[in-house]
Amino acid sequence: MNFSLPPALRKQLDQKVQRLGAYSSTSEYLRELVRRDLQRDAIAQVDALLSEGEASGPPEPIDEHWWKERYADLAKHRRERAKKSKRA
Repeated sequence: MNFSLPPALRKQLDQKVQRLGAYSSTSEYLRELVRRDLQRDAIAQVDALLSEGEASGPPEPIDEHWWKERYADLAKHRRERAKKSKRA
């Protein structure tokens, strides 16, 4: 991917990269900016999911009994679907 910057902006950017001294090129600096932006998006998504989880109600312990109930529910659902498909 290539893009161009107006000369004045390019000059400012080059000067900043030189001043920082932590990057070997302006391209390296821009790649780092993009990485950080994508990382901020990922963190925001995780934060939103955590908030959603907190707002979903009190926690429910997931133990062997919980799994047995889920498997029983799934088996019941499968049996009901099988009955419906035989009727059709």
